[in-house]
Amino acid sequence: MKKILLTISLFMLIGNSFAQDPNFHIYLCIGQSNMEGATRIEAQDTINIDSRFKILEALDCPKLDRKKGQWYTAKPPLCRCDTRLSPADYFGRTMIQNMPQNQSIGLVHVAVAGSKIEIFDKVKYKTYLDSSAKERPWMINMANSYGGNPYERLIEMAKIAQKSGVIKGILLHQGESNTGDKTWPAQVKKIYDDILADLGISPNSIPLLAGELVVAEQGGKCASHNAIIATLPQSIPNAVVVSSNGLSAAKDGLHFDSAGVREFGKRYAEALMQYSKK
Repeated sequence: MKKILLTISLFMLIGNSFAQDPNFHIYLCIGQSNMEGATRIEAQDTINIDSRFKILEALDCPKLDRKKGQWYTAKPPLCRCDTRLSPADYFGRTMIQNMPQNQSIGLVHVAVAGSKIEIFDKVKYKTYLDSSAKERPWMINMANSYGGNPYERLIEMAKIAQKSGVIKGILLHQGESNTGDKTWPAQVKKIYDDILADLGISPNSIPLLAGELVVAEQGGKCASHNAIIATLPQSIPNAVVVSSNGLSAAKDGLHFDSAGVREFGKRYAEALMQYSKK
């Protein structure tokens, strides 16, 4: 009898050690350079960060004193060790300001600059990377930092995050490298469906927030793709398109500047809060 009670106690102890906290809200962040962080981190971005806002490090970063698979206060950079300011940063800060004190935010952030959406396709990614090796070796190096499979790393980290909290949504900023590709919404839907299935989340049960690219009025070179992004809710019922209208951008016409990224992050949060009121 004592052995049985001891065994039950051990199972309860193990179960409690991995219990999900329903007040710890996890968001997955994926995409290419704008999501990764392409604009400079300024002094204002490194201060007054609420300890309730966390990042789950997706790889070892000795210079940042961070280790893969561990939680840290979300001080930028939030993607890889040497990336820059991401809209996910001010998404989290804005959400925290509008949440009860007993709730917190955690991010799982995996993004690769210059990549097509295919890099997150669990079937197509290898063919895509192999075909891009000569043209974009720098992109291959970024993918290799995730073990050569960004999607697999995303799922690996998301499963670790699920031991601590509950996944509430996905943030996406991608499309510059797929500009004009009308199959983009279907590809995003497949990735969305795969993520939910691989994480044991019910189909179509969490929002996907997709940000627009730099608009034409700001010199956006890929602005035409915004019309395709606008159709995403037709494929994914819980997709929400986040407007980039009026956001300041870099001279290259591809990336938002620091001020634009901060405002964009706030818009992601505002879009989510509006969605949650439905």
